Amino acid sequence: MRLARLSLVLRFDPGLMNIAKETEAPRPSWLRRIVIGRNPKLTFARILLTIVVFFLVTHFALLPIRVEGVSMLPTYHENQVNFVNRLAYLRSEPKRGDVVGIRLAGPSIMFLKRIIALPGETLEFRQGQAYVTGQPLPEPYIKYPCQWDIDAETLGPDEYYVVGDNRSMPHADHTKGKAGRGRIVGKILL
Repeated sequence: MRLARLSLVLRFDPGLMNIAKETEAPRPSWLRRIVIGRNPKLTFARILLTIVVFFLVTHFALLPIRVEGVSMLPTYHENQVNFVNRLAYLRSEPKRGDVVGIRLAGPSIMFLKRIIALPGETLEFRQGQAYVTGQPLPEPYIKYPCQWDIDAETLGPDEYYVVGDNRSMPHADHTKGKAGRGRIVGKILL
């Protein structure tokens, strides 16, 4: 009985490697992968979605504002950028101590003030101390001395009394007073 020998010979054909390379897609450069990504259509969709979300947030939820003036020192400094949260008062009303954006004329002209009296309350200043319905108002955010004397005012059912934190300036130079609920845009976020 003879055993047959079986041998296998493998040959390497370099021509087959060239065919495989031609069928593969060219690999994008590293710069293109960083800037555009591996899939340009998906990258474009992400950029478009980011722009739409940014537009919706800045026009309907957060309104960027820049502080001008010194009426809110030391809490907020001049040229500081903040955001007004327009959604803050959808389910609740403004509270005493909230710093709010108050619309004057159009959406871009606003005051940044603190609410110190609520609708229906009576407010007065005696020797720099704020009194709400006859009781002294604790204001830990006031850092500069105040010498205001302002007669008592009673707020209407839809009015809030707003004033800045810098009470060291004369009350005649300070923008303050009653603000209707419809003029309060939202609460300051930062």
